[in-house]
Amino acid sequence: MSESDDLKQKQQKWQWENATAGAIAGFATVASLHPLDVVRTRFQVNDGRLTNVPLYKSTANAIYTIARTEGFRGIYAGFYPAVLGSTVSWSLYFFFYGRAKNRHSKGGEKKLSPGLHLLSAAEAGALVSLFTNPVWLVKTRLQLQTPMHQSRPYSGFNDALRTIVKEEGWRALYRGMGPSLLLVSHGAVQFTVYEELRQIFVRYKSKGNVNYNHGDKVLNSVDYAMLGASSKFAAMLFTYPYQVIRARLQQRPSISGIQKYSDSWHVLKDTIRFEGFRGFYKGLMPNLLKNLPASSITFVVYENVLNLLKPSRRQG
Repeated sequence: MSESDDLKQKQQKWQWENATAGAIAGFATVASLHPLDVVRTRFQVNDGRLTNVPLYKSTANAIYTIARTEGFRGIYAGFYPAVLGSTVSWSLYFFFYGRAKNRHSKGGEKKLSPGLHLLSAAEAGALVSLFTNPVWLVKTRLQLQTPMHQSRPYSGFNDALRTIVKEEGWRALYRGMGPSLLLVSHGAVQFTVYEELRQIFVRYKSKGNVNYNHGDKVLNSVDYAMLGASSKFAAMLFTYPYQVIRARLQQRPSISGIQKYSDSWHVLKDTIRFEGFRGFYKGLMPNLLKNLPASSITFVVYENVLNLLKPSRRQG
């Protein structure tokens, strides 16, 4: 086998190691924090007008009310598509991200700039959105099913997919795709901040350390948790309104088949008109409570699994 073939084989193995680590990280994240995701989604779509979602006073009140009136199934509504979507999303994201980084760095020969980190993350996010939008649509609708709904409830993930295609057509599976593509900037910002902070951490902790050439071996799980939370917070400040717009677009039509919002522009106009800019940050608190620790968990699991799969991991 030639040296170029050997390098290519190692690069392909590295990409699948990224995908495996991402999938495990995504599952661990969703399994631990799903109730907060249900609460966030219900806050996001509650625009104060006619709605099938009850009014909640706070995050704690929402969790208590849902658990009391809907039971365990209510607090874990949409869990299966959430696990499926998150696991597939993280797996594909890290896979495409690893491929993009490898391509832009010429197989690791070139140091990546912040701009190339941003481009790699944006490429990965766009590809993941195309694959997973139907899963997130179903998750949102299952989370918004309450005793106040008049339409026949979806019995589960498969029933939701069949019913949506039958009643609304296959194009309905891609409602909210526009905001989803804009949300690519979330991953791009998060991964760019993460990569740049990680290099700062490595340089700082490697001063006088003989293991500097081993790069990430000087970092521990606490460092990864801090990096994950910090990068997530930075991304959230910029992109949360896109999540609100997407959730409102993905609501189920009324029993007469009328969609509450026709497109993203409709959501934008009505939200500003009736709620002001604060409307674009509804559900931010449960989102912070869910995603800051979730991002920490994800990156701790991801980095540690990656180090197990590839002990000789190279920096960058």
